[in-house]
Amino acid sequence: MRAVRRRERGAGGGTKEDVDRLNSTYPPLYHKAEAADPKPETVRHEHGASPAGLYIHVPFCRSKCPYCNFFSITQPEYIPKYIDALIGELKLSRHVVGCADSIYFGGGTPSVLTPNQIESVIAGLSSCFSISADAEVTLEVNPGTVSQNRMADYRSIGINRISIGLQSCVDRTLVFLGRIHTARQGRDTYHMARKAGFDNVGLDLIYALPGQSPQRWQAEMAQAVHMAPEHLSCYTLTIEPGTPLAGRIAAGEVTPLDEKTAGVLFSLTIDYLNRHGYRQYEISNFARIGSDERVDRRSRHNRKYWNFAPYLGFGPAAHSFLDNKRWWNHPSVDDYLADIHAGRRPVVDEEVLTREQRIIEAVYLGLRQTDGIDLEGFRSTFNEDFGARFEPRLSRLIDGEMIEKAPQRIRLTRRGMLFLEKVVERLLG
Repeated sequence: MRAVRRRERGAGGGTKEDVDRLNSTYPPLYHKAEAADPKPETVRHEHGASPAGLYIHVPFCRSKCPYCNFFSITQPEYIPKYIDALIGELKLSRHVVGCADSIYFGGGTPSVLTPNQIESVIAGLSSCFSISADAEVTLEVNPGTVSQNRMADYRSIGINRISIGLQSCVDRTLVFLGRIHTARQGRDTYHMARKAGFDNVGLDLIYALPGQSPQRWQAEMAQAVHMAPEHLSCYTLTIEPGTPLAGRIAAGEVTPLDEKTAGVLFSLTIDYLNRHGYRQYEISNFARIGSDERVDRRSRHNRKYWNFAPYLGFGPAAHSFLDNKRWWNHPSVDDYLADIHAGRRPVVDEEVLTREQRIIEAVYLGLRQTDGIDLEGFRSTFNEDFGARFEPRLSRLIDGEMIEKAPQRIRLTRRGMLFLEKVVERLLG
């Protein structure tokens, strides 16, 4: 099993990094020049045709977790300069998109910023872009970095969705993961959010840890479910090259969980959360199923990354996507500040996706979602029949119970979800 471990965000996405992983397997096709309840789409959204998402990368952490390879630094003295530069970058991209209906503060640890600092960024966004009145405004919060007063202030300045980096409900696991908080602090952070008036709260959990048993993982999920968040993101631990955790594994100090047990935990996650009212809508993401179907607790912002909607990323290492063009900023605070100071957009590279690249992304990102790929949407976008394009490989994957065909949709089976990347590799041929 090699599920995608990604916290509910990304430096303006995560789409590029996920698909780049396939690039090593398919160099001929992918050359790197680098909320009611709507159905996922495979159609490409033209500029102005769909509301954009705005992502703010906050590259600051109290300390670096040993498993994490996202860009961040532990130098808070940069924060004032970063805020000024960030607002400068917003002005350089003024009116690039027509309307936005999601704002996401990710990191890093966005909750190291004060409410006043975040409020100034929101004001900058509002002055440079048309923000819809019902915009989803998410702030990632790490336990150990907030107080009750700060949480209330976040609510008062317009944040309406909180994503808490809980990661585990067990103290010894938090120590292994290098987190700065305890399990009690994690629960307290959740209750702070509720007391502050937030009615849309998500929790992040990491599982498939060395030595983790199904019983231990279910006990952790039970604690999270008992808190009754609206959203749960459950990611398998991935060993990222160059991280301290990868070094410990290479040295024989840590033994990763075997794939068979990881697969058992994956299936347990889906079954347990389904029984407790959480609908899986993407391999690692679950949203509470409410009695009022008009209330959609899936992440509006993250679904943009999976459905070719436009999004703009701001801050060091942030990614953007618009009209088949993707670009990304310097993964360096110093370089970012220097470009903004010189009046330049801090873009380090860009690429325009070819038709073949867009097909690969449509397949990979569509299959990540439980609703799968809309066959009519695929036809209208690429002027090509999905079945004709991918036969006979598609039939073999259906016969092997990796993919199932529903009316007008192609989606992964439970077994197929365990092997997303292998399924995509076989399908693309």
